[in-house]
Amino acid sequence: MELFEGKKPLPARLKPRDFSEFAGQKHIIDKGRPLRKLIEKGEIHSLIFVGPPGTGKTALAHLIKEKLGADFYELNAVTSTVSDVRKVLEKGRENRKLGRKTILFIDEIHRFNKAQQDALLPDTEEGNVILIGATTENPYFSLTPALRSRVKIYSFKPLEREDLLKLYRTATTRKDGLPGFKFRKMFSTF
Repeated sequence: MELFEGKKPLPARLKPRDFSEFAGQKHIIDKGRPLRKLIEKGEIHSLIFVGPPGTGKTALAHLIKEKLGADFYELNAVTSTVSDVRKVLEKGRENRKLGRKTILFIDEIHRFNKAQQDALLPDTEEGNVILIGATTENPYFSLTPALRSRVKIYSFKPLEREDLLKLYRTATTRKDGLPGFKFRKMFSTF
């Protein structure tokens, strides 16, 4: 049986489609929490998600995109240039004139140098783009004060046992996951 032939990696296939499928980070996105209210109202602001790898930072950015119906541009700070950023910012300006929202998601944003971070400032401040950055580094050391002043920072916590079990259930029950695949030995210690 070829489990992975012609398919995206499992995490890409299992991105949460709704808050009910999101594992972990209840302190951020549980019903009634401020960020969730803003997302549900479509009044999202620029954000930085900070936390350990695998805690849902990218997944939440994609969920926000779905909830807002916004144009979504994803860059990785390791491979992107100022030119790449400027192209997205220009698209954001055009979209704003048309009444459309644009999300610029930058993974590993702590890897951007000062010039790259400074390039984000005017369009983030004017609302031409909604910046969502993800980092594993302390943003108070890795991001410029000017950029930090234009975003709200949310800290992600490591996933707990119940979160991992939720991911397991999702992976083994969703059609696009691994239905019928058994991880009993691996999860027997939970």
